[in-house]
Amino acid sequence: MSELRFPEEKPLLRGQDTEMESVDTFLSAADTDWKEHDIETPYGMLHVVIRGTPKSNRPAILTYHDVGLNHKLCFSTLFGYEDMQEITKHFVVCHVDAPGQQVGASQFPQGYQYPTMENLADMLPSVLQHFGFQTIIGIGVGAGSYVLAKFALIFPEMVEGLVLVNIDPNGKGWIDWAASKLSGLTSSLPDTVLSHLFSQEELMNNTELVQNYRQQISSCVNQSNLQLFWSMYNSRRDLEMNRPGTVPNAKTLRAPVMLVVGDNSPAEDSVVDCNSKLDPTTTTFLKMADSGGLPQVTQPLGPTCPSFLFLVFFPPVASLKDRRQSASAAPVPSASMTRLARSRTASLTSASSVDGNRPRPCTQSESSEGIGQINHTMEVSC
Repeated sequence: MSELRFPEEKPLLRGQDTEMESVDTFLSAADTDWKEHDIETPYGMLHVVIRGTPKSNRPAILTYHDVGLNHKLCFSTLFGYEDMQEITKHFVVCHVDAPGQQVGASQFPQGYQYPTMENLADMLPSVLQHFGFQTIIGIGVGAGSYVLAKFALIFPEMVEGLVLVNIDPNGKGWIDWAASKLSGLTSSLPDTVLSHLFSQEELMNNTELVQNYRQQISSCVNQSNLQLFWSMYNSRRDLEMNRPGTVPNAKTLRAPVMLVVGDNSPAEDSVVDCNSKLDPTTTTFLKMADSGGLPQVTQPLGPTCPSFLFLVFFPPVASLKDRRQSASAAPVPSASMTRLARSRTASLTSASSVDGNRPRPCTQSESSEGIGQINHTMEVSC
């Protein structure tokens, strides 16, 4: 497998020396454009933050964060990246906070039954109906990836594509459950959650990023509500997906999917396993070199994600020039387009599939004829 390294044109973390000193660090000057909503669903209220006006001919971009985080802690860096803004300014963007995880959330009363992971997925159609979204492109991280994948399995007609970071499609076994219980007895809740978000190497180095997230998880998320979400995530069931052709009546994600994981992420094995359950003709697997547990915060998902959204989810036109001149299509910065084009046209090999370990060369063309299609599941080191 050839290794590609995309040069960073700018830091993805604004204010490297003082990043995340408070939750306000995650906010951009354009945050006045965001509007907050509390939406009633069959399983309780959902806090949603939205920017833009829904357009009938375009999907909405909907995000769902990981456990221990909320939309600000999880996505503000990614959506503050310049190339991402070039894409999202043409679409409505909807950030969903899991129940009780938003900044300033009231503590749930004693005895409150937190929604299951399946219930969380079942809450999303109420969001689409409330805003009049016909379809969405989902971007999830960790637990949020699980929720969006479950939503796509239940309501495939509502999903045009998914970007799933650090997804674990499997439920916890008894050994994992016992280890989680023991960890909860010997560690504080923020430290327990940090072991889910970051690798052991990152935790041992106790980087500034880890220290800041420890502070933010402790101060910005209601700890009682977080414990409920954490417990429910650890009680999740298998997503019950199988690659087409491997079992009779195999069920898997029908929409195009980009799987993302850092090569130093605690979720690496889980994402590889998820890749083996998806259709290789509609799946792209990106393994980020020199990246840990939060590639959407550090690097290099920022340059890659907008390019993928452009190439995969926007309808093809005769040429890139035609696309940029089309009023109904969102332009993409040429730097990001070039970066992903290189990753798709170089001599890369696909990730090993369940039918064998023989590498297959990726022959995706850089021409416009290939836009909107994924021919192979690829493992790309960026």
